[in-house]
Amino acid sequence: MGFKTGIVGLPNVGKSTLFNALTRTAAAQAANFPFCTIEPNVGEVAVPDARLDKLAEIAGSKQIIPTRMTFVDIAGLVKGASKGEGLGNQFLANIRECDAIAHVVRCFEDGDVTHVEGRVDPISDIETIETELMIADLESIERRLSGLVRKVKGGDKEAVAQERLLLAAKAALEGGRPARTVAVADEDRRTWESLQLLTQKPVLYVCNVGEDEAAAGNALSQKVAGKAAAEGAASVVISARIEEEIAQLDPAEQAEFLETLGLEEAGLDRLIRAGYDLLGLQTYFTAGPKEARAWTIAKGTLAPQAAGVIHGDFERGFIRAETIAYDDYVALGGEARAREAGKLRVEGKTYAVRDGDVLHFLFNA
Repeated sequence: MGFKTGIVGLPNVGKSTLFNALTRTAAAQAANFPFCTIEPNVGEVAVPDARLDKLAEIAGSKQIIPTRMTFVDIAGLVKGASKGEGLGNQFLANIRECDAIAHVVRCFEDGDVTHVEGRVDPISDIETIETELMIADLESIERRLSGLVRKVKGGDKEAVAQERLLLAAKAALEGGRPARTVAVADEDRRTWESLQLLTQKPVLYVCNVGEDEAAAGNALSQKVAGKAAAEGAASVVISARIEEEIAQLDPAEQAEFLETLGLEEAGLDRLIRAGYDLLGLQTYFTAGPKEARAWTIAKGTLAPQAAGVIHGDFERGFIRAETIAYDDYVALGGEARAREAGKLRVEGKTYAVRDGDVLHFLFNA
């Protein structure tokens, strides 16, 4: 399990430049005019995790297989997108298919790069896109409510639940708040997610700053961070130009380049970490002579479901999981010594897998 994040933003904020850096490809054309991205470009990127390399070294693994994330570069939205302006309807449909939104906002001044609104104001940019998504959601809610009338009158429980949640979302949106601000009970979570509202999706604001501001950000990115904190969202500071340069370097050159800029890590790493936190994801590992591999699951996932990420048969025939914490695996030098030291635990069906667990599953074929 990875996750699919849609990169959105107004035209010329650096979306495609960031996408190119993230996927290390030139699949998304970056040009200084609106709508240079006509179809959503999809790319997969390996999730960097130093723990995986360490496990492979200890286990003598022949192959290292990181978990992967999918990014979708969605063309720039403009005012009126919810009414079909620009290429609005198509883009809104692309957003709906994503698990989360990485909202790139321009936090840099550059007279050579035009802004679709003629000024640099990241808060206003955020509000422009949020408004379009909210309008689209309100229209969707009205249609769905109309379609539920007969079932609700007939006492259909699922329809009644959908109507209640749709009305709650409608009230939030009419009050100027996105649907993700609605408090949803655990028992309603599945129905709520089935509504597929655009403003339900978790949002990560990506502040695209100038190269000289990549380490500390600037006044504009600080405004975005304040807005994100106020609404329970997340934000990261990245220079898309720097990330594009880093993507062309080998690992040794990358480290040297980052050091000269006063950066401890690439923006990609920060983006992934923020994305994991945003969606409540974590990583567990499998390690052996053949391969060391990382697997992404949601926090709180129980052992059988974690096994099912590898193969459905593992979940259906689950017997138990042999578990070693990452720190113990490394400190003791592998599975055999961890077992001898009593650090290998046998866990059953109710065990909630922890981040960094090194697992071996036993199952009935």
